[in-house]
Amino acid sequence: MKTFSKRALLRASAAPAILGASLIATAAFAQEAPQAAEVETGDTIIVTGSLIRNPNLVRSTPVTATTADQIELKQNNTAEEILREIPGIVPSIGSAVNNGNGGASFVDLRGLGSNRNIVLIDGNRLVPAELNGRFDLNNIPLALIDRVDVLTGGASTTYGADAISGVVNFVTKSDFAGMEANIANQLTEQGDGHYIRADLTLGANFDDGRGNVVFSVGYQQSDPVYQGDRPFSDVSIDSFSGLGGGSGTGTPSRFTNVNTTGADSITTGCGLTGQPACNAVQGNRQVTAAGGAFRPTSAFDAYNFNPFNIFQTPFERFNMYGAGRYEVSDAVEVYSRGIFSKNTVSTIIAPSGAFGISVNVPLSNPYLSAAQRNAFCAFDINPGAGYTPRFTQAQCDAAATAQPTLADGTANPDYRTVTTTLSRRATELGPRISDFTTTFFDYRIGARGGITDTIDWDVAGAYGESENVQTQQGYWLNSRVRQALLATNTSTCLTDTNGCVPLNVFGPDGSITAEQNAFLNANSQIITKTSLAQVKGTVSGDVGFAAPWANDAIAFAIGGEYRKYGASRESDLLSQSGDLGGAGGAAPNINGGYEVYEAYGELILPIVQDKPLFEDLTLEAGIRYSDYTVDGGTGYNTTTWKAAGSWTPVNGINIRANYSRAVRAPNIAELFAPVNTTLTNLDSDPCAGVAPTQNANLAAVCIAQGASAAQLGSIINDPAGQVNSTGGGNLSVGPEKSNSWGVGLRLQPAALPGFSMTVDYYNIKITDAITFPTPDDVISACFDNITAASATDPACTGIRRDPGTGALFGEAAVVGGLPQTLSNLGKLATDGIDVQLNYMKEVGFAKWSLSANGNWTNSSTFQATPSSINRECVGLYSVNCASIQPKFSWSVRNTLSFSSVDLSLLWRYIDGVKYEDGDAFVGTLDGKEVDFNRIPAEHYFDLTSRFHVNDEVTITMTVQNLLDNQPKVVGNTIGSTSFNSGNVYPSTYDALGRRYTVAAKLRF
Repeated sequence: MKTFSKRALLRASAAPAILGASLIATAAFAQEAPQAAEVETGDTIIVTGSLIRNPNLVRSTPVTATTADQIELKQNNTAEEILREIPGIVPSIGSAVNNGNGGASFVDLRGLGSNRNIVLIDGNRLVPAELNGRFDLNNIPLALIDRVDVLTGGASTTYGADAISGVVNFVTKSDFAGMEANIANQLTEQGDGHYIRADLTLGANFDDGRGNVVFSVGYQQSDPVYQGDRPFSDVSIDSFSGLGGGSGTGTPSRFTNVNTTGADSITTGCGLTGQPACNAVQGNRQVTAAGGAFRPTSAFDAYNFNPFNIFQTPFERFNMYGAGRYEVSDAVEVYSRGIFSKNTVSTIIAPSGAFGISVNVPLSNPYLSAAQRNAFCAFDINPGAGYTPRFTQAQCDAAATAQPTLADGTANPDYRTVTTTLSRRATELGPRISDFTTTFFDYRIGARGGITDTIDWDVAGAYGESENVQTQQGYWLNSRVRQALLATNTSTCLTDTNGCVPLNVFGPDGSITAEQNAFLNANSQIITKTSLAQVKGTVSGDVGFAAPWANDAIAFAIGGEYRKYGASRESDLLSQSGDLGGAGGAAPNINGGYEVYEAYGELILPIVQDKPLFEDLTLEAGIRYSDYTVDGGTGYNTTTWKAAGSWTPVNGINIRANYSRAVRAPNIAELFAPVNTTLTNLDSDPCAGVAPTQNANLAAVCIAQGASAAQLGSIINDPAGQVNSTGGGNLSVGPEKSNSWGVGLRLQPAALPGFSMTVDYYNIKITDAITFPTPDDVISACFDNITAASATDPACTGIRRDPGTGALFGEAAVVGGLPQTLSNLGKLATDGIDVQLNYMKEVGFAKWSLSANGNWTNSSTFQATPSSINRECVGLYSVNCASIQPKFSWSVRNTLSFSSVDLSLLWRYIDGVKYEDGDAFVGTLDGKEVDFNRIPAEHYFDLTSRFHVNDEVTITMTVQNLLDNQPKVVGNTIGSTSFNSGNVYPSTYDALGRRYTVAAKLRF
């Protein structure tokens, strides 16, 4: 027998026990139980968490696995959907949200951040999708996935840096032969959200089994589901008032520096009593619906953006996967793998506009009414010291028709302009749409063979690139709004080198014409590119002898690895300038990279076997040394290691423990992103409302941050719950460090055939974490003790306000907002228990299979800096705790398998959670008593019927969310926009409602 084939047979014979140690929660259904059979035909066993291909059968690190059979029963369309429903995994950015979605889907293990885990295919890294180093789950070829392994805890010794919270390993079907075609069609009960998926896979063995090739193509397409099409999300709700919420940028327009007492004439204005009377009549004002005058703004003026937003992002994907292997000789096999996909994700949000930008308006603007002009003129420029109007009535009247220059070309003294902050929604233009088109490929080639009958070598190289092109359309340009307002007639602007059309923002909704919009908007583009080159060589096997009291030989792996990352963001001039109205800030160019050389080793040492009370005692150890070189920065090196052991006193009982030291290297965004102002979330600004007028110390702090004395008392919270944030990368940040450990128990008693259970405790702590403070951390550092706060304290003066409104939101180029500076000062920690249970039993008329996965998260804390709050986020939601992490969650699948039919019911449970601060709205909404401070426990049920028509055809019908559960409404301003959308948390709780899927599989 050939040397290489002999080793393959040895591996295949061990497969069932290895897979059992991973506790794959699957059932034996009517068609076949292919898991072990498929592995037996392959030449390699993928063991997640080890570089040793033939390790001891009882592993010390628990792995949760989801099989292809479970995926088929659930009718998952994307890898993100699979992972989102595994207990212990916290929903990350994905298809259920549009605002904050950059066209990709990620995974967040244990709530420690989507950048603190690695996604693998067959144990190998792939090129990340963006500058944060995260892999886009949309690129996973589901048709070829045999199982999905999730390993919790530090895995940097095995896979290198970044695997602090663990790894997700998608294991593909090996040695596929034949043809398999799948098509699935899904629709919600409301008749929207259409989703179609089709895959075709071809494979063949050749040359008497010495080689195998497989090729798969797939297509997916989904339609949008709009928030306006669900009753709980059609109107934006303020989480703290229960009233209609939304954005402060709406229609009609809102202006600052306006005094309504001057609407008819400028006489006494605010009177002679000073600032208090002026405050009552000037400040933020909104055009009346008729467009003829100004009136005070109120919460009811907030713009309802919900109907434009979506719960299911439109998505289209083409993907290809090819793999092959061939035994060149008895001892050498070459292999290759290639993945290609092209994805287009469209994110749709409410119309653009002028989001609190400073503008100059001539008093002779043709669209100004007389009342509006008088209100601008009557603004008190010296509040608190008597009434001083901006212009007298005579000056105002003279300016009404004045041109900038006289007939002789000299400046006209009667021509006057006013400076105001404008907020106006471009409702006449339509929604903002960003199309994210990602082209991804990753190719791998290698060779493997045998040094001896028990020692293998494996050398491989891989290269991948990802290019994401974001095309933004439907955006006003701030510069053109300013240009179009500088007009004294309805035909031409005062500066007109680009076809400027004068703009009417002084009328009601509908006053902006198609010609005006055509001038105001332009498309823009941002291109994000990443690349990953890697080479890896490993020698692994066993040394040919065992310890004195053991039977299995000592196993080992040694090797080296090289990786080179590169990434860039190339923005056009519009995107770089921050000129797009409502784009959330500028998108500056970024370019950087780093490379790493690594050496590693692993050892599995059976100590005692087949002895009383020591059926098996095995120790494991590993170490990895990494040397980093950063473009333009200093290099550094890290050492990670792991130690683990498992003890089987008697058959059916296994106790295991593990400890690991892991690191995460800073990604390219954390290193190279320039300082930039974007958006974050904040529910309450201490300077808003009347509080500053009642506390002199608070007033001084607000003024030191950029507000004016005249604005105190009229500063508002953004109705959308968003504020500006300033931060960026830092070449000085170094690696994070993590210590994780776990202990577990595995039971598989012989007295209860078909039963197995594992219980595992995990504990992960991260120090020197690369973090920035939460919004409430920044606010607390300045305002928590306002009676003692100093207006010169850097914690206070670092917060920068809009000089035109005093608010923390506004034009990014003007309003710095909250400083959220990156540093290595953070700490994170989490611990909890995972439980997995499988049971199979013949019940006479059918075979009953039970599989269950559960998680209890005891704690998940985050501290951005030593002076920040050590914040607990388990069971809580807020702007500080982004996604929801429940205390308890589980999924239980019960299946009855008959001769040709499987009936399966999946029960998913999410524990109740509550608002972090407990001061959200409680009252009556639409005639019902509501409490936005808590979300009760949720139970979801999915029912599947699978019919095996014959050996070649299987029909599967699934009803997801069988009881049509609706998500709990908590309003739109209680959490992060990326997770709290449509008044709910749609990545955690099903916002689509009951859905029906019909799928067909053909096998030949």
